[in-house]
Amino acid sequence: MTVAAILSEKGRDVVTATPDQTVGEICAVLTEMKIGAIVVHDPDDAIVGILSERDIVHVIASNGTDALVMPVKSVMTAKVMTCSEDETIIAVMERMTRGRFRHMPVVRDGALIGVVSIGDLVKFRIEQAEREAEEMRSYIATA
Repeated sequence: MTVAAILSEKGRDVVTATPDQTVGEICAVLTEMKIGAIVVHDPDDAIVGILSERDIVHVIASNGTDALVMPVKSVMTAKVMTCSEDETIIAVMERMTRGRFRHMPVVRDGALIGVVSIGDLVKFRIEQAEREAEEMRSYIATA
């Protein structure tokens, strides 16, 4: 199965931010949208970073409440790993696990078309395993 299967199920809506927004503004967006990370883009819509809850925790631990007025560009993870919708779920899970991050933007021809989280991938794999187990039970019952 590929990332495209997850995006077709969960949707392709992506919440983004600009580098000059503040950490506090992004905290409000993450809370309102009930998401764990936001993709940061430049005026040409190119991905320039990602800001996750983990990034926010680290900056608040270092700077206290002053972190809330800092610009996203000073806090975000600038080296963003992306995937394509054609990649397998297993391959993307392995990359995320090795890199120790939980959100990955999905791109097509350089354009952002979605975001997957490790939770999305695990949920999909569990559902797939349950379907396969049910198919096996049905096969055995009819044999």
